[in-house]
Amino acid sequence: MTALTDIPRPAARRVRVWFGEHVIADYTGEPADALRYQAGMTRRFASLRITIEPYAAVDEDAADS
Repeated sequence: MTALTDIPRPAARRVRVWFGEHVIADYTGEPADALRYQAGMTRRFASLRITIEPYAAVDEDAADS
């Protein structure tokens, strides 16, 4: 019997919308949801940089403080 904790879960993804060096939108979710969010933001903000990356368990911003 396999316990639910033994089943690997998809890693969360972090989507950010950048205006220059400033993040104006930040979303973290399951990979499929993150891809849909990225697609929507790409349509809305076609000229801005949009990144999607694996979400680290420890947030970089919190580690700096």
